[in-house]
Amino acid sequence: MHKQLTPVTARGEATRRKLLAAAEVEIGEKGFHVASVSSITTRADVGQGTFYLYFHSKDEIFLTLVRDIGRRLRKHMALAVGNASNRIAAERLGLEGFFEFAHAHPGLYRIVQESQFVDDAVFREYYERLAQSYADDISDATAKGELAPGDAVARAWSIMGIGHFIGMRWCLWQREVPSAAMVDSVMDMISHGIAPR
Repeated sequence: MHKQLTPVTARGEATRRKLLAAAEVEIGEKGFHVASVSSITTRADVGQGTFYLYFHSKDEIFLTLVRDIGRRLRKHMALAVGNASNRIAAERLGLEGFFEFAHAHPGLYRIVQESQFVDDAVFREYYERLAQSYADDISDATAKGELAPGDAVARAWSIMGIGHFIGMRWCLWQREVPSAAMVDSVMDMISHGIAPR
């Protein structure tokens, strides 16, 4: 196991971020196995030798990228729901935030899914960290009476699944953010279920 290479200057961190941004595009477009250190450094306009000041290998930059995307997604969604008046409003804002992020990061699905075959623990960590914070928020809202009683973990994974597949259908395949009417339909199902009323 290699020790993580950490930049010590702002310029070094900027170069590291540039490499990660290039890796996101390269791996997102070509896949992990086709993308290479040289294609990443070419896209980043950084010398290949410089790459090894920040990452030991293509595997390392890839796994760092998966964790980085997960962190940025969680931050984006937290900011999206920050002004919600209640948990149902937060659900809508969170879904919209996810769709915005997925649309802005077209390589998201490929990167995360391919990580399962490079390091299954990192793949699981991506979803489990997202689900844990989400379940905590749902549990808090339930305790406040904003949601009916229910299993917060099951709810978190279920709603994540809805967002995942709606995002795949519209953001990934159609390259567009789902319409407000589509989000209305999703929120109606989340809020009221599918039983006759």
